[in-house]
Amino acid sequence: MRKIRIFEHISLDGVIEHDGDYEYGAWTTAYRSPAGAALLFEAYGPNFDLLLGRTTYDIFSKFWPNAGDFPMANAINVATKYIATHSPKSLSWGPVEGLGTDVLQAITALKATAGPDLIIVGSSTLTSTLLDSGLVDEVVLITYPVLLGHGKRLLGDGITARELAFVSSKATPTGLLINTYKHIGPLKK
Repeated sequence: MRKIRIFEHISLDGVIEHDGDYEYGAWTTAYRSPAGAALLFEAYGPNFDLLLGRTTYDIFSKFWPNAGDFPMANAINVATKYIATHSPKSLSWGPVEGLGTDVLQAITALKATAGPDLIIVGSSTLTSTLLDSGLVDEVVLITYPVLLGHGKRLLGDGITARELAFVSSKATPTGLLINTYKHIGPLKK
């Protein structure tokens, strides 16, 4: 059985990393370092597959195939990408598979197979759906020492309260915290 692990780059006030028209779209850049990249790659593990929403897949497909020859790029490029999309025929960066019309059913079946961990990056709609359904095993937050005040949040307002258990924390020389939590389930009242 595979684990589903969420990885999110996040500010102290809950804004997630994304590009686009956001005023501070590259706010993570100043905090990147070789030591941080090594810790993040270690957290991902030696091999994994990706679960992505269509928007994140499109962003990744423009960057990672041309990112160069280094461990993270190589691992991402060879990973099978499972995509929540209504247009699976337009998926060109592979190996890739569309998840079909019933995404939760497809991911539940995929999780029950043997294989590497399934990692979600970005894909906030998919992240919220999988947390709410109880399919997530771990949440890894890469927390940056910034307060952004506004922007796209990790989770929507409709998600059911969840309980997490602390697993580990690692810090980079630039002040990033890589915090890993085990997903327990719905928060008890």
